[in-house]
Amino acid sequence: MPAVLDIHDITVAYQRKPVLWDVDLTIEEPQLAAIIGPNGAGKSTLIKAVLGLVPIASGSVQVFGKSVAQTRKRIGYVPQRESVDWDFPVSVLDVVMMGTYGGLGLFRRPSSAQWHFAQECLAKVGLESFANRQIGQLSGGQQQRVFLARALAQQADIYFMDEPMAGVDAATERIIFELLKELRASGKTIVAVHHDLRTVPQYFDYVALLNVRLVASGPTEQIFTQENLRKTYGGRLALLDAAGDALQAGSNRP
Repeated sequence: MPAVLDIHDITVAYQRKPVLWDVDLTIEEPQLAAIIGPNGAGKSTLIKAVLGLVPIASGSVQVFGKSVAQTRKRIGYVPQRESVDWDFPVSVLDVVMMGTYGGLGLFRRPSSAQWHFAQECLAKVGLESFANRQIGQLSGGQQQRVFLARALAQQADIYFMDEPMAGVDAATERIIFELLKELRASGKTIVAVHHDLRTVPQYFDYVALLNVRLVASGPTEQIFTQENLRKTYGGRLALLDAAGDALQAGSNRP
């Protein structure tokens, strides 16, 4: 069976300055995978390079053994909330409906079944009562849940999420991760840029540590170590102390 995701020697440069350098990363089977690293490490750039949203200087990407262009309908994407124009005059349900458009033929209108499915996706994130609200009227955490609902509506096999936990409260974080665990249990793969080291062992099966180059990647219990974190973050003690607490807590999780 081909790997779910196979990134080979990707290099990305902005104005001749590398922001990713010779990154190799392979995820063989469905996982909840975190990409972590310091600010400016290239985490968001890696996701965008995989999706073809930024040009790569060299290297290749395969999803399920094929190019991204060939597997586009199997891929879902949740961008950073800051990159979205929340003043655009569109309702919450309309945003979720956008996730179903990949299954529509040319010039076809969404069916009643697709509208119903979009409402079901909203219900999964607890926002069915907000369906007719303008998207900009929601809080940051609610907006993030709407984008997750849109991703669910895509019915993808692999989801790329750029900091899905940024700016959300603890209750929203729990809702999101419960949904992500359900997706993984149904055979889906989630690759998420994540910033909170303390929750990595609790939430993720697989971790990639990135700082322009890939430092290490693999199962969380093997890769999320103090030594690898020092190589990634350069010995920033506050972060490493927090990660040490997370490692201890993670070793006791069920």
